[in-house]
Amino acid sequence: MSRRKFDEMSDYDSSRDRKRRRTDAVEIEDRLESLILRVGEKSNLEGLASVLEADINNYKGKILKILSDCAVKMPEKTTIYTTLVGLLNAKNYNFGGEFVDMMAKKLKEALKACMWKTARYVLRFFSDLVNCHICKLRSDMWQEKHIARPYVAFDSILCEALQHNIPPLTLPPHHADNTYPFPWVVFRLFDYTDCPEGPVLPGAHSIERYLIEEHLHNIVKEYHLERKQCAAFLLDFPLKHKIPLEYMIVEVVLAELFHLPGPRYIEICYGSLLIELCKLQPATMPQVLAQAVELLFDRIDTMNVCCFDRFVNWFGYHLSNFQFKWSWDDWLESSQLDPMHPRAKLSYRQRIAEVVPEQFDCFVPPKPEPVYKYANADASDLPGADTAHRLESVVRSKGTSVEVLQALGELPNPLRENDETDPPYNPVQIQVFVQAILHLGAKSFSHAFAGISKFLKVFESIVGNNEEAQILVLREMHEVWDHHQQMMVMLVDKFLRTQIVSCASVANWIFSKEMMPEFTKNYIWEIIHATIRKMNKHVGRLQKEVTDARERRTGNDSDDSSSEDEEQRPRPSEEEIERMEEKLEAAQADQKNLFLIIFQRFIMILSEHLVRCDTDGRDFNTHWYRWTIGRLHQIFMMHNTQVERYSQTLSTLLFTQDLDLHILDAFNQFVALRS
Repeated sequence: MSRRKFDEMSDYDSSRDRKRRRTDAVEIEDRLESLILRVGEKSNLEGLASVLEADINNYKGKILKILSDCAVKMPEKTTIYTTLVGLLNAKNYNFGGEFVDMMAKKLKEALKACMWKTARYVLRFFSDLVNCHICKLRSDMWQEKHIARPYVAFDSILCEALQHNIPPLTLPPHHADNTYPFPWVVFRLFDYTDCPEGPVLPGAHSIERYLIEEHLHNIVKEYHLERKQCAAFLLDFPLKHKIPLEYMIVEVVLAELFHLPGPRYIEICYGSLLIELCKLQPATMPQVLAQAVELLFDRIDTMNVCCFDRFVNWFGYHLSNFQFKWSWDDWLESSQLDPMHPRAKLSYRQRIAEVVPEQFDCFVPPKPEPVYKYANADASDLPGADTAHRLESVVRSKGTSVEVLQALGELPNPLRENDETDPPYNPVQIQVFVQAILHLGAKSFSHAFAGISKFLKVFESIVGNNEEAQILVLREMHEVWDHHQQMMVMLVDKFLRTQIVSCASVANWIFSKEMMPEFTKNYIWEIIHATIRKMNKHVGRLQKEVTDARERRTGNDSDDSSSEDEEQRPRPSEEEIERMEEKLEAAQADQKNLFLIIFQRFIMILSEHLVRCDTDGRDFNTHWYRWTIGRLHQIFMMHNTQVERYSQTLSTLLFTQDLDLHILDAFNQFVALRS
């Protein structure tokens, strides 16, 4: 055999051995990871500690990484992993020290990166390491009865193990761009007196309740996308025989739903989860949920408005899945409430009218039918009545926008004072056209939308960019559909999407004098929040376009972008980017103006109410006032990220120190969230 051939075979054998060794190493590491992840019982812990101790010399880095990751990603198994680390420390003191150092480093990195949840889990892991005698005890720990303590079985081993001091921890300095979590309000709905005979509910301030609730929160976090799996895991909680599990699950799910400033996931996620829980546990879960609803109903008068809206939306959705069956007689006293007391919709009018007692007829709204003022008996006296009827004929005969404009052009303009001035709009044209087109499209949402889209050029011609004209469009829409709140919400959205009206016009219309009595109705605030969200999305979209353009301009595209994509997305010029930035600045100015309008109008109407009540010697704390001030808080809460950008401007221009303290307090509470 030639020397070259021998060398080639030797190289091949050597390469094959290296590949085999790498493959074997990966298999061993995967096996170790699988064993660590599935650890649980006492026998597993003791056996796994021996296996890991034998492999520490060869796979120390891998074992340290897996254990440190488990401490953060599986907090529900904290006591199991602290026990495992304690057993390893008893066998290998240096390994225990390295693990403590690694966790201390992980804590510093988490604090520096503003990863607050990770930092909290690491800190708790350190606390439990104290119980395992890895760290020196400095005081007696609390005692509890519900959390698994596997290290108790190994007390004799752990007591003899050497201990480590936690390395000194220096907190990273504060930076202006640090984002801190909002305060988490602990939600409590039940106490031990609400639960029937059986396992006792842990006290409201006990560590057991906090840890069990956090475990349940983690289950919701991990499985919220799969409601059936999530419900099954919640009901299969390891300590279900030691606690009133159904009560704690309902409390945790409602805590997620009512979390401020907003729930972690969309509201329908929690509604569908509660329905699934009722299906899996029909003997107990519906009764517990009904008990929770009664408790919430009793607290409605003092409930945060954000939570009230979520409660109403969830309860209506839940009842619709159970044929609206409820013990309505228990709520008959509600029929005696002040007419200005806030009300909410549950479903379609006819369906609710069929299922609720007759005493609730006062809550049932009028039939959702349009009111077309030109169809009344005395409509002939109204300006433009003849044109309205002619317009109906033009539209029904599939006339064009030109024909409609010709018919409207015959209407005199009441704003014209002399032949020299040309008014910006004709109010009679707007009244006639909006009334007619909404009347003809009253059959369904689709018919209304089709009519608006078909005659969009007419809207552009008679309305344009004039804010007063846009507000008049909204007033006429409200006059036609005053009895159909859902239709109004949908039509305003359509007007915004087609740019018939602006966001600022919607805000000014909502806060006009004639709309003040509507403030205790939910649809008004649906419109306001939808308008704000539309503006926020518009600004966010433009911001993303500018950022992407800047990255393409500087060549900082992501690594996974293909050359084909590069050809399709040419680098923008500096002039194009400047134009995009100008659009963004204009949109941000509109966003800022929208918030200024909303908050200024809030201040005006609330101040007028307070002054009027003080002058008349009446109590200002009416249902209308509580509802309206609550809506102000809601704007701050729901749109806190966007409002925070303009907080300095709001403080300087609107929320000044001479403002009534009842109103100023809402702004101060919002600012305190970020301070």
